[in-house]
Amino acid sequence: MKPARLLGVVALFVLAGCSQGAPATSAPSPAASSAPTSASAAPSAPVPAKFAGGNVRISLVRQLSSGDYFEQWLAGAQAEAKALNVRLEVSSGDGNNDKQALNLEQAVTAKSDAIIVDHGFAQTVQPAVKKAVAAKIPLVAFDVDPGAPEAVALSQDDHAIAEQALGALKADTGGSGEVVYVYVAGFAPLDRRNETWEQFKKDNPGIKQVAQIGVVNSSTASAVADQAKAALQANPGAKAIFAPYDEFAKGAALAVKELGLAGKVKIYGADVSTADIGVMTEPDSPWVATSATDPANVGRVAVRAAALLVAGESVDRALTVPPSLITQKGLRDAGITSVEQLTRAFPGLTTPDVARVPWTAS
Repeated sequence: MKPARLLGVVALFVLAGCSQGAPATSAPSPAASSAPTSASAAPSAPVPAKFAGGNVRISLVRQLSSGDYFEQWLAGAQAEAKALNVRLEVSSGDGNNDKQALNLEQAVTAKSDAIIVDHGFAQTVQPAVKKAVAAKIPLVAFDVDPGAPEAVALSQDDHAIAEQALGALKADTGGSGEVVYVYVAGFAPLDRRNETWEQFKKDNPGIKQVAQIGVVNSSTASAVADQAKAALQANPGAKAIFAPYDEFAKGAALAVKELGLAGKVKIYGADVSTADIGVMTEPDSPWVATSATDPANVGRVAVRAAALLVAGESVDRALTVPPSLITQKGLRDAGITSVEQLTRAFPGLTTPDVARVPWTAS
């Protein structure tokens, strides 16, 4: 992509400093090979013998696996595992918290070299997390509170994500107007984003929340679309939807378009994927801004952090990946149609220095 084409978008992408059966070995998917790679750097340490021999097993215990964000997250994790010569054993609760907890218990019983918990409800995963800690199994928890100081808590900067999206909403509305809010409590990233929303309403009394909707399941976008249509029909004065998760935003966008309100109601979301970019840039799309990290990159960071723990390296117990604000206008002006193009244009999204592994050239 030519630098000249990116001048307009640079000003609009502001770099800042969503959530299982018995574990089965997962080979890297085709998508993993296209996941963005980190900037090249020479190794500064020899490869630990266990990694050189391909004998490291890391269990990835997921709450959800459906949706573009989660698919790209997994692709990044698989790609990094392959680069580190790690066997990544993946399970998914498919939205069932008890199933995820059982999968986590099984990972502990199987004595994995490390465990990554991807999303979930704190009250259902924490008992098994404590068992992992007692068994001295290193653990990384992404977007869920592990409830154990020994575990690494990895997260996006969710407060910054909400701040960036709401900043765009405020700029477009002038700080006043009726807003439909999409939220489901109990998911750590959504709860953090909700904290920012609540403060935003206090700081901007002209903003009036007229409805709260939201559901998280295996078909989140379509369920939210039905809810959003009902909320917009009941509140014809609404001019914005704050939907801080990309499946929420996609559902809201579908509702707005089906009701013929694309010129009246704008959507401000969170997270990004190639499919999300397609929705944002299609003609008459109401989704005008999203704040996000690159999900494939976050998956990579989670695997790197787990690998470092297996190797006995020091890892910050609170790792945060910074987001970027992505606007519809910026995407269109730069001709960006995929996350791969997005990360190439903005290499800061790959955060290679977060949980850097010293024995790799990445």
